[in-house]
Amino acid sequence: MTAERLVVVGGDAAGMSAASQARRMRGPAELGITAFERGHFTSYSACGIPYWIGGLVAERDDLIARTPQEHRERDIDLRTRTEVVELDLAGHRVRARDLDSGAESWTAYDKLVLATGARPLRPRLPGIGAHGVHGVQSLDDGQRLMTSLERARGRRAVVVGAGYIGVEMAEALVGRGFEVTVLHRGEQPMATLDPDMGGLVHSAMNRMGIRTVSRAEVTAVLTDEEGRARAVTTATGEEYPADVVVLGMGVEPRTALARAAGLPLGPSGGILTDLSMRVRGHEDVWAGGDCVEVLDLVAGRTRHIPLGTHANKHGQVIGAGVGGGYATFPGVVGTAVSKVCDLEIARTGLRERDALEAGLRFVTATITSTNTAGYYPGAVEMTVKMLAERRTGRLLGVQIVGGAGAAKRVDVAAVALTAGMTVEQVVALDLGYAPPFSPVWDPVLVAARKAVSAVRAAV
Repeated sequence: MTAERLVVVGGDAAGMSAASQARRMRGPAELGITAFERGHFTSYSACGIPYWIGGLVAERDDLIARTPQEHRERDIDLRTRTEVVELDLAGHRVRARDLDSGAESWTAYDKLVLATGARPLRPRLPGIGAHGVHGVQSLDDGQRLMTSLERARGRRAVVVGAGYIGVEMAEALVGRGFEVTVLHRGEQPMATLDPDMGGLVHSAMNRMGIRTVSRAEVTAVLTDEEGRARAVTTATGEEYPADVVVLGMGVEPRTALARAAGLPLGPSGGILTDLSMRVRGHEDVWAGGDCVEVLDLVAGRTRHIPLGTHANKHGQVIGAGVGGGYATFPGVVGTAVSKVCDLEIARTGLRERDALEAGLRFVTATITSTNTAGYYPGAVEMTVKMLAERRTGRLLGVQIVGGAGAAKRVDVAAVALTAGMTVEQVVALDLGYAPPFSPVWDPVLVAARKAVSAVRAAV
């Protein structure tokens, strides 16, 4: 019996989780696995890169869960520094290029997994390709940035964009002794939050000494005579000196291969799959990770939500399918956490503008409480904002910004959203209480009580 051939495009979370799960289910005699990775590294924590840059993680390799050699020892033919440049779906083969030698070759498959990830948004501006300008999505990107920081002639950094990566990289650069300016187009940093909650993040960044410039439209990166970045300019004509520039404007799905092959893409440009992560209309092709769109269980539409947690789950589901089993990925509610200095930031579900785009009528409730009983030593404040559907009281979204213990409280809201609970049902939840951990009324429950009152007043 001839072994089936699995080709995996992309060697990080989704791709190698899929390959590893498929290998656990089917041995080399049944399934041959070839994986292509354009970078040097596999199975690493991209989310940990800012903490390595900032010095909280000592070594780059601490972020690597499994090296290329470890994958090879598990009978996976893993080829690093090799980029797949063409998909021939009709012929069941892929064309790959060795990035060091330039040599190209075709590899046949019976089953194909696309895990091409996402790429940092890089606007078409003068100087955007200059030395010293960095997007940070992969561990190779992080290594290039680290090298640039070590060679920088001065200690001035400009971060363009104030999403999760932008804010986390700004803090990391401060930790490395850089003078940091963050330029972003929004009213407040962290556009994943509503502006009123983003304002709390803005204040924390200012306290750290980060200069944050709102409503700043970047127009160019200025360079010196050697072609290195020296400043960033905005539409107002202001120049912000920079020895290094970090792009933190978010990412977009890396789907050029899929688009060229005619695979179905969603509104965000991500690949569309069914619940088993099989590409719609293609029996032998799966896709997962940051290159796909997933179902938003609250809004009822597909969205591009690039997170490592999703990618690893996608890989497990895909590996089960390739291996002859069955698993599904039903969707997400959009849960994410981050921090800046000692301020924890969390959100799940819909923001106000998400709810408006989905055509939902809603009420909001915002409260300020503490992470422990108010009398307990070290109690710190947190702010909780809750959105609920106007007529039904269905929970739509929660945002939390505050001190220690704030961020992971969002998990309660994530479970409630997944279960389709109303804010009245959230109030009745039997959450744990002791003075070192929570007030008698947990902040999430206090916000839910206020949301119940808002729903009743709106009837």
